[in-house]
Amino acid sequence: MNPLKKAPLLLFSLALLIPSLAYAHFGTILAQDPILTSKQTKTSITFSFIHPFEQKGMDLEKPETVGIRYLGSKKDREITANLEQTDFLNHKAWSTEFNPQKPGVFCIYMEPTPYWEKSEDIFIKHISKTYIGAFGVDQGNWSEPIGLKTEIVPLSRPFGLYENNVFQGKVYFNGKAVPKAEIEVEYYNKDKQAKAENDYMITQVIKADENGVFSYSPPQSGWWGFSALKEADYKIKRKGENKSVELGAVLWVHFLPWNNQ
Repeated sequence: MNPLKKAPLLLFSLALLIPSLAYAHFGTILAQDPILTSKQTKTSITFSFIHPFEQKGMDLEKPETVGIRYLGSKKDREITANLEQTDFLNHKAWSTEFNPQKPGVFCIYMEPTPYWEKSEDIFIKHISKTYIGAFGVDQGNWSEPIGLKTEIVPLSRPFGLYENNVFQGKVYFNGKAVPKAEIEVEYYNKDKQAKAENDYMITQVIKADENGVFSYSPPQSGWWGFSALKEADYKIKRKGENKSVELGAVLWVHFLPWNNQ
């Protein structure tokens, strides 16, 4: 056989031996209205575990903790008992209604029950959060950690953003910045309106600097998820064996379309 004709066959054979791109899992918190006004005083919030761009769901068992932090306060309000089971992308998810009683910025966070990923032989636990602005008040301290095991702290106000705005965040683990953290970024591709040109375009990947700070400019309005993954400093037993745990610091940010015409 002509060596040139062998090349495509050889490349195909090598491709079978190289693992394909693993599409990212995201613990997800989506608010129907991330900004509340005098006309829209409450919103529904859905908690799920999904592949955002591909719009594929996985079952989310009832989270260990869902809480609300009013920024400026050190005391959280746990609302885990208020969650109602729902269906999201044909899989088990949870929802609740949020009706703030005062103006300001609120952080909604979820610490899920660890998810066993058989194909990777690990547990996955994505500690996720989002922010809601209510009634035009901004306390200005959204750039401070709220004390989660791992989290992305916004350095840009995490709501009231336009598409193409540069968003910055900082990755923390055990209260310390994570140098050179790798962050996966995905678009919540509602109704599958966006099309990826190839597999690489499904999950964007960026690196933080020495201080754990990263920047990203989303090309499209809507919800964007940022996920910084790190192996946990503990194990979970499964069938008598200690298994590694993938911890994810996940932040969901909503960007508005620029309609200044």
